[in-house]
Amino acid sequence: MELKQITDRIYYMEFMEDTDRPVISYIKGEKYTLAIDSGNSKKHVEQFYCLLNKSGLSKPDYTVITHYHWDHTFGMDAISGKSIVCDKTNTKLVEMKKWSWTEDDMNNRIEKGIDIEFCKNNIIKEYDCLNEIKVVTGDIVFKNELVVDLGGVNCFIKHIQSSHTDDAVIVYVPSEKIVFVGDADCGDYNNLNGRFDKLKLKSYIEFIKVLEFDKYVIGHGKMESKETAIRYLYEQLSKIN
Repeated sequence: MELKQITDRIYYMEFMEDTDRPVISYIKGEKYTLAIDSGNSKKHVEQFYCLLNKSGLSKPDYTVITHYHWDHTFGMDAISGKSIVCDKTNTKLVEMKKWSWTEDDMNNRIEKGIDIEFCKNNIIKEYDCLNEIKVVTGDIVFKNELVVDLGGVNCFIKHIQSSHTDDAVIVYVPSEKIVFVGDADCGDYNNLNGRFDKLKLKSYIEFIKVLEFDKYVIGHGKMESKETAIRYLYEQLSKIN
């Protein structure tokens, strides 16, 4: 595994399918640095920081969380600097802090529709011991949107409508013509078996279309062009009755 460089300011560590580790991205400003997502464990964070160190990059001053799902938040306890979350994400994290992490408890949440089997299986693979899981809440909590000036580069952080979760957040960096969407372009795996909500998908497409960007970074896959991303989204929309 190596750190990929996209522009002079932007780097990322790729998605790892074995335990569903999402992309973690990094933006280097003249004063501050910012990561996007904390990954799914302390081990995931440490791997990312090791790659940063090898590339001569400092640990992030801030880490933006794109949504509450375990694979994007369970590394929060191990991050450097401050975490940034939207209010809806923080509400979910407050709830998840109360959860127990035994297999019985996880199975019970699956039966109630709170979680899914896929997540449970990957959590068990990622963690040698389930009691290592520690859910924490955000340090900086925003509502709707936030702009972070890293020095020479502004990051526009915005809560948007998405089929995937109600707390989806994107990070748009206009000067670099890039947008980081986490899993916002995915379907709903908790309620719709991975399918899209038609109205939410339409809203997401309309939002993405007006942004000026060339590079589209998703949480569980390869970086795409705007054209490819929009085409995929319209294909998904066409499948909904």
